[in-house]
Amino acid sequence: MESAATRACIGFSAGAIAVLVFHQGLAGVFDIAGLGSMRAFRLLPTWPFGVPALVSLSFWGSMYGIAFALLSPRFGRLLWLAGLGMGLIAGMITLFVVLPLKGLSVAHGWAAWPVARTLLLTSFWGLGVGMLLPLLRPRPLHRPVARAVRA
Repeated sequence: MESAATRACIGFSAGAIAVLVFHQGLAGVFDIAGLGSMRAFRLLPTWPFGVPALVSLSFWGSMYGIAFALLSPRFGRLLWLAGLGMGLIAGMITLFVVLPLKGLSVAHGWAAWPVARTLLLTSFWGLGVGMLLPLLRPRPLHRPVARAVRA
């Protein structure tokens, strides 16, 4: 069993990698397909601190990743499914908390595609965290060798 600090570090890494690969990968697909105004890997400054958008997304993805990793022992073996749920929760927080804090309308003014796009992006991020978390967990460097039993 790994410690909470180890799980938190692994969750931080899984969250950041999931933003860069899964979230931004899907954002790039949407951009190429002409399905939204969100560009992948944006480096424009964000409000209120002026950090690049990609850094902000990676930081918050990492924070959610820590929460997911700390709760992961309660989820059982289907972490990818729990990751989808975590992504939906993150999407709801984005729609109902983050957007109003940024001075934008709640849930994109209830426009169907922007709400769906937000939920798809965050769900895809959550799927990534759920898939990456078990892969990043520490494993023993050697496996015990089975000895032959003589009859």
